[in-house]
Amino acid sequence: MMTSMILVLILAGWAIAILWMFVHRYKRCPSNQILVIYGKTGDGVARCVHGGAAFVWPVLQSYEWLNLEPFVVPIELTSALSRENIRVSVPTTVTAAISTEEGIMQNAAVRLLGQGMEEVKKQAQDIILGQMRAVIATMLIEEINRDRQAFMAKVNEAVSVELEKIGLSVINVNIKDIEDESGYIKALGRKAAAEAVNQAMVDVAEQEKIGKIGV
Repeated sequence: MMTSMILVLILAGWAIAILWMFVHRYKRCPSNQILVIYGKTGDGVARCVHGGAAFVWPVLQSYEWLNLEPFVVPIELTSALSRENIRVSVPTTVTAAISTEEGIMQNAAVRLLGQGMEEVKKQAQDIILGQMRAVIATMLIEEINRDRQAFMAKVNEAVSVELEKIGLSVINVNIKDIEDESGYIKALGRKAAAEAVNQAMVDVAEQEKIGKIGV
């Protein structure tokens, strides 16, 4: 009788331990994080879970979290050469975050797991600076100044492709201002203003002439 009770207690203890293990190792993933399970996963380097939940096997597997909160990367781009070799300064801010797209999440698990936010920002900053210089080198300074939306679209496209390689996606690109060391952009502005004033004067004279003829 005593032996049976001991056996029942042992079995009950084992059952409680197994249940506790399952509860403890069953991880629910919130919407603002990615659960990265690594070890023996059967899915290559790591298994990424966004939303839902997953069981992490003890001993065979371990896990970490990737934060999906957006972050801002300040870009102080100076002396970038345009197509006609005019040096341009383009202070910019880029808002990015770890991507939740399949495949790109795995890139983040490989490249960014275990890194602090400042390290991630530094990597992103280096990539963005390089791509912006490459885009500016293909454009005339007048094109950059005249159609900033087209310039931003080219920057966005080039930066997005490269950031995806480390698991990031671009949310927004905001170009604060465009300046050049030679004063070419300011000269263009003065030229446009002078042309507008001259055209206005011509229009006024033309209207006055028409009025006199009418009288």
